[in-house]
Amino acid sequence: MTAPAAQRRSMVLLRPIPGTSPVHELWAGTKLIVVALIGAVLTIYPGWIPIGLVALLVMLTVWLARIPRGVLPSVPRLVWVLLLLGGGTAALAGGEPFIDIASVHLGLGGLLKFLQITALSIVLLGLGGLVSWTTNVAEIAPAVATLGRPLKWLRIPVDEWAVTLALALRAFPMLIDEYRVLFAARRLRPRAQPETRRERSRQRRVEIVDLLAAAVTVALRRGDEMGDAITARGGVGQIVASPARPGLSDAVALLMVVAMCALSVYVEVWTPLATSKL
Repeated sequence: MTAPAAQRRSMVLLRPIPGTSPVHELWAGTKLIVVALIGAVLTIYPGWIPIGLVALLVMLTVWLARIPRGVLPSVPRLVWVLLLLGGGTAALAGGEPFIDIASVHLGLGGLLKFLQITALSIVLLGLGGLVSWTTNVAEIAPAVATLGRPLKWLRIPVDEWAVTLALALRAFPMLIDEYRVLFAARRLRPRAQPETRRERSRQRRVEIVDLLAAAVTVALRRGDEMGDAITARGGVGQIVASPARPGLSDAVALLMVVAMCALSVYVEVWTPLATSKL
């Protein structure tokens, strides 16, 4: 008998990992500031040293937050194939540095750029996943409203934006579950086997229209239920109301991240200047 195939793990997002840790207890606004600060630094200076420092920070945070390995999704084989294809295509671009293998002169610049972009994407995804796995969705909207409070002087509707963000974050997991139920019901529904290519194409179009109509219906029903629940609990003003505020641990975490970002910028700016002087 053959062993059963390993079950694929789906992405776990917008659902905090149960338990407590120093990372879980941080204020949600602190985590948003950290993500914005690191994202800005990596956008301006996407070098290997900043990427490595952020990767080290992500691994340290995973250890402190006690994130289990099971939250990571299974990577489909198609993704590995696309990565290999992209790496091979980028390697054809050549560029510095060059290596000599026998009588062949190869440039690794394109491949290194591709690996750098891939590493940057993985680090940013890991950073966003950490915020999702250690932060309650209900804490995001009050944090956004608190951080955006100075913008109210410019008559910007910060509270309304925070409420919209909170509703979107809360509805996203529910809609994913509903769509999974719809797709499972579609697979179980008996279907007539088309005999010609034209009939198969028409059947796929009809199924897509049916799924879209069912998805819209489910989204409207969920929205109506959420509206009734919000009205029963006192309106949208309660969504952005939270007594949580930053503490000493938040200040320490921000100082560490600022120091890491300053070190990254220093290395990226000072090293080329020192090299050019030499």
